[in-house]
Amino acid sequence: MAIALTLQKGPHQGIKRQEIMRRLKAMVTAVERDTSEVSFVLTDDAVVHQLNKRYRGKDRPTDVLAFAMHEGEFGELAGELLGDVIVSVPTARKQAEERGIGVLDEVTMLLAHGLLHLLGWDHRTVAEDRRMRVETARLCTAASAALVPKGEKTRTLSSKVVPRSLKRQPPKRARP
Repeated sequence: MAIALTLQKGPHQGIKRQEIMRRLKAMVTAVERDTSEVSFVLTDDAVVHQLNKRYRGKDRPTDVLAFAMHEGEFGELAGELLGDVIVSVPTARKQAEERGIGVLDEVTMLLAHGLLHLLGWDHRTVAEDRRMRVETARLCTAASAALVPKGEKTRTLSSKVVPRSLKRQPPKRARP
């Protein structure tokens, strides 16, 4: 498993590289893609806004973008290269505050959501959305249960993350 994690425009309070990597490894293992290559970037609203405008035609920041390598004209050449997931930490922080959870929990959920998009999941219908929310919750649970080396402290996901993930409502906005 090759996971690249880039932290840009930081430091981001409440986000520790080692903890994010631990959670990412657990999620990639949970989707049984241990031989895949994937890139994750934690950045700010300006970078995400620019990418959202350029690649999706939406002139605003968003919380998470996923660029799947298996899509498009040369998708068959991607092999085990899944693609890139980009998360706006400031947007994640705002959403975490609105939901009453920690920013680490929100970022974990967004990383899981983006990873699922790289694997071909989507939420265009209510049924797809429900299935994707359940799978996102499963990945978040796997991430929070990741083994922590002796002597290290870590936080577990808030119980508020899973119940919201199972609500039967369409997404507030489309995510790639």
